Amino acid sequence: MTEPANTSLGNAGATDEVRRARAYLLRVAEPPAPALAALVEACGPVEAAALVRAGRAPRPVVDETSARRSQDHADEDLTAARQAGARLVVPEDDEWPAWQLLSLDQAGTRGLHWARAPLALWARGPARLSDLVEQAVSIVGARAATGYGEHVAADFAYGLATAGWTVASGAAYGIDGAAHRGALAAEGATIAVLGCGIDVGYPAGHRNLLDRIAETGLVLSEYAPGTPPARHRFLVRNRLIAALSAGTVVVEAGARSGARNTAACAAALGRELMAVPGPITSAQSTGCHELLRSGLAIPVSSVEEVLESIGPLGESLATHPITPSRPTDGLGPEALRVHEALAKRTARSAERIAVDSGVPLNRVRALLPELELTGLARRDEDGWRQAAS
Repeated sequence: MTEPANTSLGNAGATDEVRRARAYLLRVAEPPAPALAALVEACGPVEAAALVRAGRAPRPVVDETSARRSQDHADEDLTAARQAGARLVVPEDDEWPAWQLLSLDQAGTRGLHWARAPLALWARGPARLSDLVEQAVSIVGARAATGYGEHVAADFAYGLATAGWTVASGAAYGIDGAAHRGALAAEGATIAVLGCGIDVGYPAGHRNLLDRIAETGLVLSEYAPGTPPARHRFLVRNRLIAALSAGTVVVEAGARSGARNTAACAAALGRELMAVPGPITSAQSTGCHELLRSGLAIPVSSVEEVLESIGPLGESLATHPITPSRPTDGLGPEALRVHEALAKRTARSAERIAVDSGVPLNRVRALLPELELTGLARRDEDGWRQAAS
């Protein structure tokens, strides 16, 4: 396993006391722990940790921490992280992505209790977190993905990574794994956000994939080392996938799925939400189609359309289908009606053309020579007909 270049308790910015306090607080409360987060914001992590240990915190904080407040394993957790090649990144560090995570706290003040920034993040990998998320997009979707979905996810991730964007996802089977592999194939950066401890290696079939991600990118978790995976933890971590990205692309999603949960987080945080249309007969695209139908997401069918959605305002990158031109393009409505009233094989009089087109006779007599000059009509002894194309 590759060990990151920085193997201290963390990186520049935080003292060991602060880092240990935040490591303790990460374990004693199940994220997002809004009451505990508010206490830390009010009095700082060291004092907050002391109040929690002593059982003297405000009642809402006690409710969040009472079951675990006696479990002070900060030193053991930091040691376990080092042994796994990881570190604890805290808000006091210079690599903390404060700007990206600010949206979580802002949403929390609007009453969304799930929307709280993490107290800290366990990170495995050599990259600086703030650098990776400066230009990042998340790709999420169904675990039981179709071949179509996995192809699209890998293709999008490859293209985005080639364009210099970090690809974030959740390391699950299906769409997540395809997205990570696509970014790695382009030798780009990718972030995997876990719903378990950084050292657990879940899902087991993606252990090698997680190792590859950690070689150049980052594997992240707000759960203490050794924390087992659980359904509610995956739902909680989805807010981080959404917050750390400029936009979220949902490739495939069932009617009820974790990907839909990530999409809801992205929309609530004001991030750009995109969905890939799929076959109307595919149950795995039901969630994407509902996002599009409800107006929460915009449709994307190419890397260029994704970049156009999340890139600088006004930047146009997507190519548009070329519409075949017709000889009649540019004709006015009356001229078009006169042309349509012309037969290809039989010559017609101006009077007959006026009746068939509904254009006044004087206008027909003026328009027919113009159509002849543009090669759209031909005059015979018996009248007018369409020119041979």
